[in-house]
Amino acid sequence: MATYEPITPDRLEQMCADVAELHSGIHIMAIDGADAARPVDLAERVATRLTTRGRAAAVVSTADFLRPASLRLEYGHTDTESYRTIWFDHDALRREVIDAVRDHGRWLPRLWNAPRDRSFRDAPRPAAADQVILIAGPLLLGSGLDVDTTIALLMSEGALRRHTPPGMAWTIAALLAGAEDAPRADIDVRYDHPDRPAIRMRRRAG
Repeated sequence: MATYEPITPDRLEQMCADVAELHSGIHIMAIDGADAARPVDLAERVATRLTTRGRAAAVVSTADFLRPASLRLEYGHTDTESYRTIWFDHDALRREVIDAVRDHGRWLPRLWNAPRDRSFRDAPRPAAADQVILIAGPLLLGSGLDVDTTIALLMSEGALRRHTPPGMAWTIAALLAGAEDAPRADIDVRYDHPDRPAIRMRRRAG
C-alpha cells in the first residue's frame, strides 16, 4: 500500500516552490486537479512564493484553454466522454504555452473566453530566462503534455461529490476515470481535506 506523509498546506506550497527552484532555466509544472480541489488557487500561491524569492512565475489555467462551444458541446452539455477528451484544448496549450515558451521565449496566458465563446485576444508574454509556468486544472495527467514536473491533487469520489457544484456533478465520472488511467505524478497529494493534505513523492531512477 502506498505511504502518504501528512503535511501542512503551507509546507505543501513551500515544497512545490522548492521543486521548481531545483531546476534552472524554463520550468513547466502541471498541477492536476478537479475544480473542486481548486488547483489554480494552489498554483497562484506557489507562484507568489516563487516571485517573492526572485524567480519569475506565472499561472496558466486550463479553463482559459477550452475548445469553442460548437466542439465542446457537440454531444450535449453533460456528456462525460466529451468532458474528458474534447473540452480542454491540450493542443493549444502545447503550441501556445509549452512549445512557445521553450522555443521562442514567450507564451500566451489565455486563449478562449468560454462564457463569451470567443478569443481573449491576449498578446503573448515574454518569458524570463528562469521562467516558471504553472499550468493548473483538471485532466492534465495523461494528456500527453510535455511538462517538467507533475503534481496531482487526488480526491475521492465522496469528496468530489461534497465539493462539486450540483450543476457540474456530471463531470465526476470523467474525473474519476481520468485519475484511474493517468500516470503517476511526481508528487501525489491526497486532497480530500485541503487543510490536511498528505503527499507521496515518486522516486526517480538514478
